[in-house]
Amino acid sequence: QVQLVESGGGLVQAGGSLRLSCVASGIIPSGNAMGWYRQVPGKPRELVARISPGGKTNYAETAKGRFTISRDNAKNTVYVQMNSLKPDDTANYYCNLQTSDYKDYWGKGTLVTVSS
Repeated sequence: QVQLVESGGGLVQAGGSLRLSCVASGIIPSGNAMGWYRQVPGKPRELVARISPGGKTNYAETAKGRFTISRDNAKNTVYVQMNSLKPDDTANYYCNLQTSDYKDYWGKGTLVTVSS
């Protein structure tokens, strides 16, 4: 089993920055992709950014140019640096690990609130 624990959420003013971290523990398979998703009440969970085992990244259009995802495989950690935050970025942010056979693991989420 894989456990994911997010940290780094909080309250920030519009235009500010936050860095979210997610540490994976347990029996972690190799060749996994990791990513960040977000969700607001009443809406489906949506991709923010994703990074492949080899470091290839992809971003939601809303995140391009503002957010940067990275991973430290030695620490089993994935990060997302979020700059130029907007009130629309307010959401619960969830860490995801997807194995090479497409099994998904999720963290419990960390709340990001951006005030105007």
